[in-house]
Amino acid sequence: MKVTQTLMTASVVALVAGGALAEDMTIVSWGGAYSSSQQNAYHDPYMAANPDVNIINDESSAEAVAKLRAMNEAGNVTWDVVDVVAADAMRLCDEGLAMEIDADTQLAPAPDGTLASEDFGELLVSECFIPQIVYSTTFGYRTDMVGDTPPTSVCAIFDTDAYPGRRSLEKRPINNMEWALLCDGVAKADVYDVLETEEGQAQAFAKLDTIKEDVIWWSAGADTPQLLADGEVVMGSTYNGRLFALIEEQKQPVGMLWDAQVFDLDGWIIPAGLSDERKARALDYIYFATDTQRLADQAKYISYGPARASSAPLVGMHAELGIDMAPHMPTDPENAKNTFLYNYEWWADYRDDLDAKFQAWLSQ
Repeated sequence: MKVTQTLMTASVVALVAGGALAEDMTIVSWGGAYSSSQQNAYHDPYMAANPDVNIINDESSAEAVAKLRAMNEAGNVTWDVVDVVAADAMRLCDEGLAMEIDADTQLAPAPDGTLASEDFGELLVSECFIPQIVYSTTFGYRTDMVGDTPPTSVCAIFDTDAYPGRRSLEKRPINNMEWALLCDGVAKADVYDVLETEEGQAQAFAKLDTIKEDVIWWSAGADTPQLLADGEVVMGSTYNGRLFALIEEQKQPVGMLWDAQVFDLDGWIIPAGLSDERKARALDYIYFATDTQRLADQAKYISYGPARASSAPLVGMHAELGIDMAPHMPTDPENAKNTFLYNYEWWADYRDDLDAKFQAWLSQ
């Protein structure tokens, strides 16, 4: 099998000494426009450089933690590379379900020789996490259903008098609890301190109670864009890249609300327990897919900011639409006037407990 040697680190070479790299590789991601951007920027170029490789796409990232726990228990890990949010990467790392990565020996340096650890900087939030994008969860709204005063505040989601109709929220506590407290008067800097208490959690649920009957709960990233396109909701939360596709590619009558958008990180982990051949293939792919050019290439297809500092200057026009992508990034100064920074460390500690409480609240 021919493997492009320039893509291989010393650690990968050592792993495959005397053996071959795996030919099939299952890569888990989120589906939709996001997986399509990965296919264009990463998968297709990698398979072109390695014609014996067959990448199998799986869209189970929303269930990655539970499924990897189950696979580990069964002693049968079938995934090779998994796209997860930072908080989930931290949980998987803490539980020994993801392998640790040495950024400076297992990831590509920047074109000028800057080590990967410096190029990714503070976004390397876990020893097992390889950052890929900065994205945000924010709101889209039907421009033809909000009257003459389009919403400018995230708290419009709780204002059913000014904006009657159904709204969609993700079927999990993350972001919903924070927005509920913000819109109930809690200062941005105090949100997680309040949410840490039983009283704060009760306050968030009470605020969510005010719109509970008006909410359609979503689980997949494609749900809110479809609900907006069909006119079934007046507004709803989803990922900014999904809204970009809905507005710019599909030309739907939808606007984007950037207020209190929640910044988060998304990237790769390699599951623990892979054979040497599969581990070597996964590392080879990661080295390729997270280099400076590849991360910039993804931004040609979706409006997520690349995680490497050296990639940002390379972000240019959309590959098909021919529009400048910079103004559509969540990190653009005009869009980032009032952001909410998602606390992945906090959620790594409290996620299981609040998941259980949130599901119990939903069933009431």
